[in-house]
Amino acid sequence: MPAGSSLSRLAELSTAQSRSISPENFDGSRGGGGRATEGTLAHAARDLGQGWKVSPSIMLNAGQTAELGVIDEPGRITHLWATTHPEHWRALVLRAYWDGADEPAIEVPYGDFFAQGWGIFAQISSEPVAVNPHGGFNSYWPMPFASARLTLENTGEKDAMVFYQIDYEIEIGDPGPSRLHAQWRRSNPLPYAELHPILGPISGRGHYVGTYLAWGVNSPGWWGEGELKFFLDGDDEFPTICGTGTEDYFGGAWNFDVPGQGYTEYNSPYLGLPQVIRPDGLYRSQQRFGMYRWHIPDPIRFRADIRVDVQALGWRSGERYLPLRDDIASTAFFYLDAPVAARPPVPTFDTMEVLTG
Repeated sequence: MPAGSSLSRLAELSTAQSRSISPENFDGSRGGGGRATEGTLAHAARDLGQGWKVSPSIMLNAGQTAELGVIDEPGRITHLWATTHPEHWRALVLRAYWDGADEPAIEVPYGDFFAQGWGIFAQISSEPVAVNPHGGFNSYWPMPFASARLTLENTGEKDAMVFYQIDYEIEIGDPGPSRLHAQWRRSNPLPYAELHPILGPISGRGHYVGTYLAWGVNSPGWWGEGELKFFLDGDDEFPTICGTGTEDYFGGAWNFDVPGQGYTEYNSPYLGLPQVIRPDGLYRSQQRFGMYRWHIPDPIRFRADIRVDVQALGWRSGERYLPLRDDIASTAFFYLDAPVAARPPVPTFDTMEVLTG
């Protein structure tokens, strides 16, 4: 049964085999779990010995990159769980390499991959991403591959203890050509009267499946009047798909403002505003937001190429739009018929850093 199938197909039998990689079984081998005699919690298990939670995590030192998992046969990742201290959410970079490629298809700050761009916990209750107290990160994006390698880089100055588990299936047959990609871009601040590039241009055949935005407001007033635009298959100056406003794209309306409540957080299977960070009157001076939209029932399909942009607009006098110079970080999720694609600049500690007071 393919990953992501409906509940109605859950009873169907499959020839696939389940495997899992974690610090307790680094290679995912059959019968290879719980064998460690050394690890981050060996001291806690010293009275109990082997098999008693000796190695549940890794210590990722500052400046180092850890290989989370290597799989040398065709398969499909069905679930990725991880947790670490919030101070590392925008200092770690998650990467995934498919089919022996030298360049990653996924290259995203750890927190943003799980819709947590501000280093402050927000509950996420959606179909492909679930984030639970306090910092239990879960991804259910199906990730097929001919071979796979996942890494985690610590760009920060502090060591990070990281717990993780990669659940996957092998013996699934031909995984097909489609590979999950995720790319991160940040405009901080966005230049005046320019658009923030969410994706692209990307060449190839595939479908766009998700957007996460971490949006920091640098001006008073409403900030989400801008449209999202999808340029498909040769579109140049004008897009094929053009939304009607930022909050509209994320399934909200009228400034996300419930009268008497102001900005109102919400979660749903495919779209949400799970995070509103309000000023505290001291160092946390600006409003910040986290928003997701997953195009699972409505993937945006392209045959040759795709580009995705978002405008940043508020209001000025005379009922005129005001181009904003906000802090916008985006993560784009898409499937492509290739394991590599044109990439944005590599995330660094300075480009990822957030100051929340």
